[in-house]
Amino acid sequence: MDLWQLVKEAVEPLGLEVLEVHLGRGEFLVRLERKDERPITVADLEQASRAIEVLLDREDPIPGSYRLLVESPGPKRPLLTRRHFERFQGLKARVQGEETFTGRILRVEEDVVVFGVGGEEKALKIGTFRAHLAEWPEEPR
Repeated sequence: MDLWQLVKEAVEPLGLEVLEVHLGRGEFLVRLERKDERPITVADLEQASRAIEVLLDREDPIPGSYRLLVESPGPKRPLLTRRHFERFQGLKARVQGEETFTGRILRVEEDVVVFGVGGEEKALKIGTFRAHLAEWPEEPR
């Protein structure tokens, strides 16, 4: 069973979006954000945790025991979609792909993100690299 899809099924009705799902060493980590882009609350995370637990108990996709961790994205927020890059334009991101660098998100053109790195621009197609925020905005975005 696809754990990402299972979590998505549990949290989408709550207005939440799945950013990360990771299973390892007795822990099942889920990172979420609100679809309306408002800051996620402890109440949101509690509600999501209960919804995920119900589906995990019903489907039983993970053998053995584990601890479920449901979190907000935090300071190393993954950037996955065009909207994520648009939302955090102007901030620095840590990029891993063919090369690894930290650069400012300058703009998004169709499915390409343009980063400013050392006075130069690097354009990368979304989906060909991994990125997370390298700095946090002063105000929630």
